[in-house]
Amino acid sequence: MLKIFFDFLHNFRPQPIILRLGFLNIHWYSSLIVLAMVLGLILVFRLATRRGMEREKLENLIFYLIIISFVGARLYHIFSEFPYYLKNPLAVFKVWEGGLGIYGAIVAGLLFLLWFCRKYKMDFFSLVDILAPALILGQAIGRWGNYFNQEVFGLPTDLPWGIFIDVGRRPAEFFSYSHFHPTFLYESVWNLFVFLLLLLIIKKRFPAGKVFASYLISYSFGRFCLEFLRTDSQPTLFGLRLAQIVSILMFVAGWVMLIKKRKSKI
Repeated sequence: MLKIFFDFLHNFRPQPIILRLGFLNIHWYSSLIVLAMVLGLILVFRLATRRGMEREKLENLIFYLIIISFVGARLYHIFSEFPYYLKNPLAVFKVWEGGLGIYGAIVAGLLFLLWFCRKYKMDFFSLVDILAPALILGQAIGRWGNYFNQEVFGLPTDLPWGIFIDVGRRPAEFFSYSHFHPTFLYESVWNLFVFLLLLLIIKKRFPAGKVFASYLISYSFGRFCLEFLRTDSQPTLFGLRLAQIVSILMFVAGWVMLIKKRKSKI
């Protein structure tokens, strides 16, 4: 079974568009994002029901949270590839071509959640705990959009599961190579592992905040490691890519949250 899957990855030529309907093109990237949101919402409402949260208030929250997180994700991506968007300003609006940074979504979403919880007197940590599993599940699904767009792939490889990248999508320094590490797949698998981990934790009824802290720690660790393989351009500092710097901050924040929750329990 794995051999068939690896052969598929190695030989298939992905295309960004699923279906062409006259002037309307349906893209894999946007379709997978929609699927991720739908499944995420189903999961959030199920977890919220178990926690006794008010559905109407949660529905209003989710509506604005999606919009704000989407804007944050897009802004993060634009900043990480600012020279390109400076030369191609209209590309800022072409979200169907890809380009969402999860860390931008997290930061923007958390700021909004802090404001919302203060205004409507909701428990912030209980809320982020039920959102975290849905978020990481959405990330696992959404990464496949990168595959069909042939973006955020890794270094060249001769491994049997290396993916073919069109000449026009290859970095100049790797122009002569045809197959590259499927970093989208590595991250998708890691995200699924984190998703299962969070479900186990949330069932144990730990103090509020532990699920989200575990998300920050586990996801950021995986993302930090995978960034060593990626070839897309990003700002760097001290030899580290932007995503790695943010990963370190998120990792530390997660551990600080866990330690504080443990002390408060004692």
